Amino acid sequence: MIHSDEDESRQAVLQNQRRLRTHLQAHYDFIVCGAGSSGSVVAGRLAEDKDVRVLLLEAGEDDSEPCVIEPGQWPLNLGSSRDWAFLGEPSPHLNGRRLPLSMGKVLGGGSSINVMVWARGHKSDWDYFAKESGDPAWGYESVLTYYQKIENWQGNADLARRGTSGPVFVAQPEAPQPLAIATLQAAGELGIPTFESANGEMMESGEGAAIAELRIQGGKRQSVFRSYTYPRMHQSNLTVLTGAYVTRVILDGSRAIGVEAIVDDELVRFGADQEIILSLGAVHTPKVLMQSGIGPEAELRRHGIPIIQNLPGVGENHQDHIAFGCTWEYAEPQQVGGGGCEAVLYARSDSRLQAPDIIQCQLEFAVPPPPEVGLAAPEHGWSMFAGLAQPKSRGRVRLSGPGHNDPVVIAPNSLSEPGDLETAFRTIELCRELGNSARFGSLIKREVIPQQRDRASMESFIRNSAVTYWHQSCTAKMGLDSMSVVDARLRVYGIDNLRIADASIMPKITVGNTMAPCVVIGERAADLLKADNGTSA
Repeated sequence: MIHSDEDESRQAVLQNQRRLRTHLQAHYDFIVCGAGSSGSVVAGRLAEDKDVRVLLLEAGEDDSEPCVIEPGQWPLNLGSSRDWAFLGEPSPHLNGRRLPLSMGKVLGGGSSINVMVWARGHKSDWDYFAKESGDPAWGYESVLTYYQKIENWQGNADLARRGTSGPVFVAQPEAPQPLAIATLQAAGELGIPTFESANGEMMESGEGAAIAELRIQGGKRQSVFRSYTYPRMHQSNLTVLTGAYVTRVILDGSRAIGVEAIVDDELVRFGADQEIILSLGAVHTPKVLMQSGIGPEAELRRHGIPIIQNLPGVGENHQDHIAFGCTWEYAEPQQVGGGGCEAVLYARSDSRLQAPDIIQCQLEFAVPPPPEVGLAAPEHGWSMFAGLAQPKSRGRVRLSGPGHNDPVVIAPNSLSEPGDLETAFRTIELCRELGNSARFGSLIKREVIPQQRDRASMESFIRNSAVTYWHQSCTAKMGLDSMSVVDARLRVYGIDNLRIADASIMPKITVGNTMAPCVVIGERAADLLKADNGTSA
């Protein structure tokens, strides 16, 4: 039998990783904890130097399942073994409901189970990062150079903003469905400008609508892990260990020297001769920090954890994009393109705002609302996820106990700030103006959800229907104030040889989906690690 080059490459990777797993070392140069959208970048970039030994630990398993690879099957991952399936605490602001908080538990993390939308963050987001960190290298002009390095953009040239030779394939659907085209036309009639690209000039503007840019190539998902880490897994210097649940950082005084992890039901220790990078996401990164003795003094004392470094900001500042599903019934069943999202829109609830505070992701299928809404989605329909792009509400992540098996307590606190409720009213109003436009006349039969007209019933709908975009962020923020956890070089304050590279370091959540900003965070972390450890590029 003649095997293709792809088959031979896959076999080489499998054989190499089996060998490396059988002969695990006691020490590595770098240990990266978490193979998500940031950790995959860090591990792949560090492994470019074949003299550097890199260990990548991932609690989840392989990413070769059809529901990961096939774009249209992504909803099947929610609630599966590839999802941490966190639940927020019951919230009075959601009429006592608990938010399901999905997060990737698989090679690739969220980039293996998400909707695959590439959204680079608004100019104002990155300039805010620079201001909060005191480092212009986090500013928009600097980040543009990272995106030029990252992207393999398939659209029309934009030399000032887009890259075309990077590892990350980004493309718009070749033939967007009629629903996506109608969305842009309706937005234009409402005075919202339409753009050729959602990630060029549009992310420097106050408002805009565009065909979505997706991580789909040849009809298959392109996770960040597959773009950065997998191409180097045939190398002897990169060990990717799945089923490895990191429990704590091992400290010698204030110096990180290794990690503990559960592997094959056994507690294993790995030493790090240079640095440890936590890329476990906005829930498990603060959990591991706190269970290692790094975090708010009162929280650690409450659970009898010896205090190594009092950092009151660990687990605080939790942010997420919250959305409200508005749904219409199709006149006739329609095709679903790609992963189901082919158009995006950003708008402002107030024209005085510098950047959009409303995000709308158009989905080409009907999303079932929470049961508390009391309305059923039609068999054939479509939904607009009308959401908050810059939420003001802040939540927190706490421990329920000192052990690694003790579940995390997540209080998202969504809609606790009155300003968020007012923006929610406006985003739903805008959504209904769009969806009921004459541009959809031949496509839709009727509005199914929300239907409410008066303010009281609409507020009830908002609190009952609120769901998350699964963009949890900001729980170990970068900055200079007393609540900051890492500095501009992503080093944990007061702890040597320990950095964080994931969405938890964001001072505030970015406008739009968070995968692309996490890739920038990973690239930036890799550059800093190489510079500070004398590693070759």
